[in-house]
Parts: sequence; structure tokens; C-alpha cells
Amino acid sequence: MKFGNQDGTGFGFGSFGAGQTQAPPPDEVEPEETTAETTAQAKRAHRRTKECTELSQRYEYRRAFSEVKLLEAMQYVKLQDHTTYNFITAGDVDSLSYLKVVLNQHDLDYCLLSTWCMAAEDILQVRQWYEQGRIKKLDMYLGEIFPGSYKIEWQMVQKFYQEHPEAGRAAVFKNHSKIYAGCNYDEGFYFGIQTSANINTNPRTEQGSITVDKGLFEFYKDYFDGIRSFEK
Repeated sequence: MKFGNQDGTGFGFGSFGAGQTQAPPPDEVEPEETTAETTAQAKRAHRRTKECTELSQRYEYRRAFSEVKLLEAMQYVKLQDHTTYNFITAGDVDSLSYLKVVLNQHDLDYCLLSTWCMAAEDILQVRQWYEQGRIKKLDMYLGEIFPGSYKIEWQMVQKFYQEHPEAGRAAVFKNHSKIYAGCNYDEGFYFGIQTSANINTNPRTEQGSITVDKGLFEFYKDYFDGIRSFEK
């Protein structure tokens, strides 16, 4: 193997590389472009072959600037199966407001709620719904900060389940999700609520959605049923 100097004379590396297989001629080397194109073709083979002409679920969009406006916006809207209702709010709307929309139309045999934190008034409201028979069973999933940072609220939660052991359970874990999922078995009504808001009112813009779908309900219930609580 030799390399040329600027004056045209050569200099050698002795036997370095001797006996090694020579590289194939340039026209036998597969260029990177060919490899990339082959990969792209393989990916295209797995892509959809028909144009997407409709969403798998119907979508509706609403805006609200307070809980009252949210409830007014949904006052005459019947929650329909396989439909997602999307909201953008601008203050004074916590995640419990979305559950109120559902309860205005359906009592619930079961409901789970998941939040990082919640206010005392909201715990009292949920308790009243249970005692009124609006929600027959209720599981609460709370953030790990809740027992230490919200001592009075945590005492209220514990008292509720001590007085109503048949009501469900409260679980504390590393949780920051804001979810509801529930159902009314006789009416065949199943839903999931997904929001950015905790169960405490604040002046910030938040987004949320109500999806009427059994699959979404089962998706969340299956996950939260498997949660093991830090607290007993």
C-alpha cells in the first residue's frame, strides 16, 4: 500500500495490511443512499393504504370561563357513546366540575378519582354524593404529598372510609394524574375524564375532556386497581 507525496514519489508502509482482503471495486459497494431507500420502502410497506376520512370518535369542543359557564355549556348536551367532549377553561374550574357534568345526567354505580391534591370542600362534596346515593362506590387515588401537606383533608378522607368501609378505598402513591372513570351498569354508561386540573379551584387556564367509552373506563380501572398504597 502506497501513498504519493506532492512530488510524485511514493512512500510505503512496508507490509502493513499485507494479506488483508482487498476492498471491492467502487461499483460493488452498496451506497448509503441505497440502504436508506430500502429502509424507507420497508417502512412505507407498513403504512396505511387508505386515506383517513374520519376520526375513530366524534369530537366536540367547548370553552368555559367558570364552573357555572361549563355547566351551562353542557346543560342541554346529552352525553353520547363514543364521543369525546373537549374543553378549555380560564379559571374557577377544577376537575370536579367535569364530574358534575356527568352526574347531572347519570348516577354512578362506581367512580374512581385521581388527583395530586384536593380541597376540603371537594372532599365534603364527594362524601355528600356518596351519602345521597349519587355514587355507590368510590375509590380515591392521591399524590404522595397528600397526607403530609394536606393533613386536615387527609383526615377527612380517612374518616369517610372509616365511617363507610363499604364505599371503596383511598390509595396514596407517586401520583400526579388527574383522572376520573366511572359507570352506570344498568344504563350501559361508561366514561373517562382527563384534565390538567387537580381537585382544587385555581385561576389558571386548564384543559379537560369527557369521553363516553367503555374501553377507556376499563383502561383506567384496570390500572388503578393494581395500585398499592403507601398509607393504610
